[in-house]
Amino acid sequence: MSQGPEAWNVLRLLQWTTGYLEQHGSDSPRLDAEVLLAHVLGWPRIELYARYEYEPDPEQRAAFRELVRRRASGVPVAYLVGEKEFFSLPFRVSPAVLIPRPETEFVLTALLDRVQARGEQQQPLRIADVGTGSGCLAVCAAKQLPQAQVTAIDISSQALHIAQENARRHQVAQRIRFLQGNLLEPVAEERFHYVLSNPPYLTEAELAQAPVEVRQYEPELALVAGPTGTEVIAPLIQQAARCLLPGGALICEISPMIHQRVLGLYDPSCWSDVETVSDLAGHPRVVVAHRAE
Repeated sequence: MSQGPEAWNVLRLLQWTTGYLEQHGSDSPRLDAEVLLAHVLGWPRIELYARYEYEPDPEQRAAFRELVRRRASGVPVAYLVGEKEFFSLPFRVSPAVLIPRPETEFVLTALLDRVQARGEQQQPLRIADVGTGSGCLAVCAAKQLPQAQVTAIDISSQALHIAQENARRHQVAQRIRFLQGNLLEPVAEERFHYVLSNPPYLTEAELAQAPVEVRQYEPELALVAGPTGTEVIAPLIQQAARCLLPGGALICEISPMIHQRVLGLYDPSCWSDVETVSDLAGHPRVVVAHRAE
């Protein structure tokens, strides 16, 4: 990205960077280039299209060049800019937390669908988010359901710090309680209407095959369950059976690879109406199970 006879304006920077990132294995090179350049310039991304002729100064170009270099080495864009959108809200992220993904939005929509179907929009609800990470599920649940009190649990103190920042940012911190601990152990004596979770569900073999940006940069603690992929989900199901009110629901994201294995973990004496929600590609993505009445 050295200075040539042409000016390094926004358009030329984006064109060059898109080609460069494509050569280095990015799945979305143009989007990555736009997000990084908009971040350096302090603009909304859409403003790039209106200001193609703008020439960033040498300091801005140097900052952009360094971000592009790190992206080409595999660092996820979300960690480079410190932010990722989830359910139309921006969330602060760091390498201490999993980057929110569109698939996890199916957990939230499953919750909202059930609240509406049960006519619970005005009822006080108690919701637990297990393995809250960035807090994206807990914060969005609190934002979408103003009558709810949410408990966000994570084993990582660093993750809880990020989640608390996001709760303050979106003005729901007063309705979210943050607890450090493993799964539902910190609230073993409490009862909830809903338990949400995006738990670790990759097998060790799957992590070994994952893209470098996942394998080397996202927290393994939030990704890998163990040899089978159900090592975290199995105890979560057992604990949720004790912590849910009768008729309450556990809404859990899964990997399509372990769908049948997960379905076999629900004891019919504890659970009823076990349903699967598929993602936009038709893959099983979320399992919703109701605590037997």
